[in-house]
Amino acid sequence: MGPGAGAGTRGHFGGVGKGLTVVFFLGILLFALLIGISIALHELGHLATAKMFGMKVTRYFIGFGPKIWSFRRGETEYGLKVIPAGGFCEITGMTALEEVRPEDRHRAFYRQKTWKRVVVLSAGSITHFILGFIILYLMAATFGMPNLRDTPLVAQVAPCVQSTAAPDCGPGDSSPAAQAGFQAGDEILAVAGTATPTWQDVLKLTRDRFGSTEFRVLRDDREITLTADVARVDREFQRKDGSRYTKEVGAIGIIHQTRFEYNALTAVGGATRATGDMFANTWKGLLRFPEKIPAVVKAIGGAERDVDSPVSVVGASRLGGEAVEAGLWPFFFLMLAGLNFFVGVFNLLPLLPLDGGHIAVNLYERVRNWIRKLRGMPAGAPVNYLRLLPLTYLVIFVGGAVTLLTVTADIVNPIRLQ
Repeated sequence: MGPGAGAGTRGHFGGVGKGLTVVFFLGILLFALLIGISIALHELGHLATAKMFGMKVTRYFIGFGPKIWSFRRGETEYGLKVIPAGGFCEITGMTALEEVRPEDRHRAFYRQKTWKRVVVLSAGSITHFILGFIILYLMAATFGMPNLRDTPLVAQVAPCVQSTAAPDCGPGDSSPAAQAGFQAGDEILAVAGTATPTWQDVLKLTRDRFGSTEFRVLRDDREITLTADVARVDREFQRKDGSRYTKEVGAIGIIHQTRFEYNALTAVGGATRATGDMFANTWKGLLRFPEKIPAVVKAIGGAERDVDSPVSVVGASRLGGEAVEAGLWPFFFLMLAGLNFFVGVFNLLPLLPLDGGHIAVNLYERVRNWIRKLRGMPAGAPVNYLRLLPLTYLVIFVGGAVTLLTVTADIVNPIRLQ
């Protein structure tokens, strides 16, 4: 049993230098080390639950290929292998096709109750989910939690509307937002009658406006309408190639709530909400994964790399190095948590040789035997995994090809924090 890897990410936490520094490489090593620890704990989840149910675990290794080092404790050999691309936990009798010594048959995996097998198979993914939650909790209690949903909350009402030519506010200045009665904590629901589910929607609609404009706002669980006189100001923007330009846009003088602060107790709720958001984003990302592959191929050929394109562990580690170099620790840990959720969900997909594929086979056997019992028939024979080998090889081939593509893209045209 071993997890796959891959995730998408966005660089929304500020600029970062392009130079290769010692801190950059230490950041890469740190992120790679933490991924390795996640994989080790994934396999430890399988091992611990298997032993708890009395199954025989013969080997627990991190990595693949030739053995570097190992030791034996009881009936289990623990160790490291050369290629740090996953790990495995070898449980006796994973399928009925495996030869099992007579004295071990009662401890074979396939002879255990279905619910026990499902628990063991899902323990690796559950471990990733627990790790992801712990990372988010520690992050919320220390750094605070980024506004992952980009909810259009007002953190502060500015005293004036700043522009490129006039970056400072003067005595007696009053912004359109202040004059309209905006307050910190307001959530903007609509601008000029158009719904604004995210802050980016608010910016886009406001920048295109001028003069009297209605803003529908949620304040203290009740909706109110505020009318602000949108001002036109010059603002500086940056193109994708790094060059800068000035453009006139509409503004009212409000500052976005980009981060939420918590204490040790309230961080539980913050981490729980963030966990739900990341689960939803992970699922959406998996559904859109196939349509993003062509962009990865184009990036290898020299096209601009889309920040939403899939990345490998190599690319994620590189981004981790950039985050450490720039001091962007919230982004570093947010990406680490996201990778754990991705691997956990990915491994539950009902495809062999993933854990979810084995779970699907075991549940199929259980439902099939229940139906046979209702019909007065004996339990059916265990699923013949040999018949599933073509599908298994197809999944391995596709997974290997996608991994090769993303690793190549992360080497020749990596995503960078903007």
